[in-house]
Amino acid sequence: MSLGNGENLSWRETFAACTHPKVVTMLFLGFSSGLPLYLIFSSLSAWLTQAGVSKASVTFFSWAALGYSFKFIWAPLVDLLPLPVLTRLLGRRRGWLLFSQVLVAAAIMWMGLTNPVAHSSGLTVMALAAVMLGFSAATQDIVIDAYRIESSVESMQALLASTYIAGYRIGMLVSGAGSLYLAGWLGSSKGIYLYSAWKNTYLIMGLIMLTGVITTLCISEPSQSKSRKYSEYSTGQYLRIVLLFGVATATFALSFFYSGSLSAALKDIVLDYFPVTGLMIGFVVEVLRFLSSVTVAGLICRVMVSFKLVEWGIVRNVYVRPVLDFFNRYEVKAAVLLLMLIGCYRISDVVMGVVANVFYLELGFSTIDIANISKTFGLFMTIAGGILGGVLTVRYGVIKILFLGALLSAATNLLFMTLAKAGADLTLLTVVIMADNLSGGIATTAFVAFLSSLTSVSFTAMQYAIFSSVMLLFPKAIGGYSGTIAEAFGYETFFLITACMGIPVLFLVWLARGYADKKP
Repeated sequence: MSLGNGENLSWRETFAACTHPKVVTMLFLGFSSGLPLYLIFSSLSAWLTQAGVSKASVTFFSWAALGYSFKFIWAPLVDLLPLPVLTRLLGRRRGWLLFSQVLVAAAIMWMGLTNPVAHSSGLTVMALAAVMLGFSAATQDIVIDAYRIESSVESMQALLASTYIAGYRIGMLVSGAGSLYLAGWLGSSKGIYLYSAWKNTYLIMGLIMLTGVITTLCISEPSQSKSRKYSEYSTGQYLRIVLLFGVATATFALSFFYSGSLSAALKDIVLDYFPVTGLMIGFVVEVLRFLSSVTVAGLICRVMVSFKLVEWGIVRNVYVRPVLDFFNRYEVKAAVLLLMLIGCYRISDVVMGVVANVFYLELGFSTIDIANISKTFGLFMTIAGGILGGVLTVRYGVIKILFLGALLSAATNLLFMTLAKAGADLTLLTVVIMADNLSGGIATTAFVAFLSSLTSVSFTAMQYAIFSSVMLLFPKAIGGYSGTIAEAFGYETFFLITACMGIPVLFLVWLARGYADKKP
């Protein structure tokens, strides 16, 4: 069976490719990647709420997952730094993968061994463990993305992505609904807080991470990774790179955190003069806040280089060369076009998804209905859509299915307009969720395959981390105002607006055709 040009495969060969060992491997690595997510978000929130922690303190813990959004900052370290012993025994990717998975399991168990209300420092210790989990889980994602791209030819990336997404969703189900069910079965409920139940739940989740560890030990190192050599830097130079990363990250985090009150005051001042443009002003101010924090971190790094604390040549290899490589391969005009597509592709479904649960509740659906149809049934539809997207992409190529996914994602938002008119109709809700999640699965798989095709094998971890961060930055920024838009225009008009947001994406996909094959 040929795995070279996906469009030359017959349907029989396409379906046979689904059982390829590398495709199956991504199912288990996806599970390992998806498992930590809800242990930081919903499951941890439920634990802390049952323990009597205030809502304000509970929501602060969501910051522990910021590593997922800014993983591109330390992604170059995964490409650059060899790990003592592990790199020599397992190789570049598997060494980092095992290291991050052990850290994930240790962080989960640390959280389990911490009673947040046992003493005054309990919440602080829990926060430290949660930050460790967010950082190590994001690092695992960086390595898995690099491993996936380097482990097989481009035409297989869609199938690898589809099984990875399926495994990821299953991991989320286990750590989300599974951990809640397990904690309840062990005796902790809304009216009765039992620390031992949550302790044992998190310890079990930590043990389940052995799925990823065992997979890492069984798989082989990608051939592309084996052929690459680490830069010959001294131990002191490597340590200075780590120091630079630590200082830059801390500077960005502190600058972004402490500029919150200043940005709020700036919004109020501007709104006094332009009261009708609150939505746009808020977005612009937040973008400026983010860029300012990045600038401050960059200036601090520049100072460190000026004082010879870190060599400029190393900084250039770590952070500048991966970016220059992308712009050199595609030239500035095409590179900007591709970045616009990456930043806007998911805008339609992300902006809509922010208010989905609120919409269901206000329409009159019960939480049980939402859990059964939107979460459980919807999860399986997403997995089915991902697998279907992988098969279609292998058969017809990335760009065609990328266009199809964008079209379906925008069109299915129109179905929510019908649901808004019909009211709490369970049958219609099922149909809408099925269509929306199937199209979302198809779009996500094609998009991941597209992003994989844009990365250079010389800077796999760094470039894919940048792409995956950019793809959610703009949609999530706009999504923060979804509730405001829905309140101002009503749900029917809101869903129409989100559908129209997908129209420019179709145009960008059409313009970007032919750019998915410029690998070095």
